[in-house]
Amino acid sequence: MDKPADVVLIGSGIMSATLAVMLKQLQPQLRLRLIEATTNLACEASDGWNNAGTGHAGLCELSYTPSRDRSGQVPIARAVQVFEQFEHSKQFWSRLTQREILGEAQDFIRAVPHVCFLTGSEGVAFLTARHNALREHHFFRQMKLTCDPLEFERWAPLVMEGRAPTPIAATSGAGTEVNYGLLARRMCHWLQNQADCEILSGWKVTKLTPVAAGWQLTLNSSGSNETQRQMASFVFVGAGGGSLALLQSTQLKEFRGLAGFPIAGQWLVCDEPQACARHHAKVYGATPKSAPSLGAGHLDIRYLGGQRQLLFGPFASWTTRFLKQAGSWMDLPRSLRIDNTMPLLQAAVHNRALVNYLIGQGLQSMNHRLKSLREFFPRAQPEQWRLIQAGIRVQTIKPEDGGKIYFGTEIFSNRDKTLAALLGASPGASVAVSIAMEVIRKCLPNLLANSDGQQRMKQLIPTYDLDLKLPQNMEIYQATTRAAEDCLRLGTVD
Repeated sequence: MDKPADVVLIGSGIMSATLAVMLKQLQPQLRLRLIEATTNLACEASDGWNNAGTGHAGLCELSYTPSRDRSGQVPIARAVQVFEQFEHSKQFWSRLTQREILGEAQDFIRAVPHVCFLTGSEGVAFLTARHNALREHHFFRQMKLTCDPLEFERWAPLVMEGRAPTPIAATSGAGTEVNYGLLARRMCHWLQNQADCEILSGWKVTKLTPVAAGWQLTLNSSGSNETQRQMASFVFVGAGGGSLALLQSTQLKEFRGLAGFPIAGQWLVCDEPQACARHHAKVYGATPKSAPSLGAGHLDIRYLGGQRQLLFGPFASWTTRFLKQAGSWMDLPRSLRIDNTMPLLQAAVHNRALVNYLIGQGLQSMNHRLKSLREFFPRAQPEQWRLIQAGIRVQTIKPEDGGKIYFGTEIFSNRDKTLAALLGASPGASVAVSIAMEVIRKCLPNLLANSDGQQRMKQLIPTYDLDLKLPQNMEIYQATTRAAEDCLRLGTVD
């Protein structure tokens, strides 16, 4: 730490790991340092047990197409954008796989159908309209729709067996299941072996101080309480729930008034072999009306700890912690400032339905959770399921939003672009590659200022400078997605 770094990245999750690898591929001589507060890497939000593992591509998530407009059409712009961003992720991962950086692709990504399932006449009408709107775009041309219970039972037998007769509609698209924690750790392991690149675990950054040469970071050792200083020209804060406190420590006016709203999660987990062997999809349902931005409940096949698992949830609850492993019950109180108290109170007033929903979720008994599970899996056996704690998402509240909460992912930076931070949640890890590209364009444009840098980026992400959403780029999209999927072995479903 006695030598200045060109770039310091705080946090070892998928965001920091992705940006670090991209930077090192673009300019190998960069002096990089990645600092992680815990002794284990990528053990917070990126860890496989702490997130849904969905390769978010707009196929099954109704929160990206929440309602119909006045003409009765379903707006699809958000779903199309997320789909393109995940295409960038697949291209990047495939190129890193070819360069033997990530190891065997099937360890961290698998082909899993993404299914959306609704019941009742209103649900059937909406899902049909959504499918018709999405099918008009070349990204979603292969998506299937069925209103036939027998056909849907072949897609997801656990969801249909024992279900009372009712109108149903379901769509299915070629999606993925991703272990973002493993993916981040493999990136970190590669970084550890590169020249002028170091990973420090067990060191917590407690303060960021602007200086003439960039930034001075104050670090404390979790094992010895030792304090060190680190100088850096550029800092990326990818510390998840720990990011807000670091931005506040800068005392820059760009970050005044920012507040954090933490939401904890829980999963029901089943590893009974027969049940797991009969489910081959991620099945998403309707979003809760009182908290639509939190997303829908879903029954997922997962590949964690070397075996197939079934996960159902997520169940949300109120917490004052900002991090699951490295957090404290004092995180929320310590984040309060004179300038952010009013935005936080406004958020509580404007989102009373959300607050009540979180309280209700947190007070649920196991029987209530099993009742929710049986809406997806009517014949679920209680003794086969256990409750685990998932990750914590901290939603950013900005003073200019007047108390409104937007559940998205956003990059914050200071005026001179020597610091960037990622705040927010879904789609999060799925679009880490697009976020890294945005950070580079916004804060480190010199890396793409000449033909050599542009060519290096194109070798990593062939379509980084193209708009794949445009009809005239349909054939390019088809060729690049086929090449990425072949490399990642996504042609067949297990």
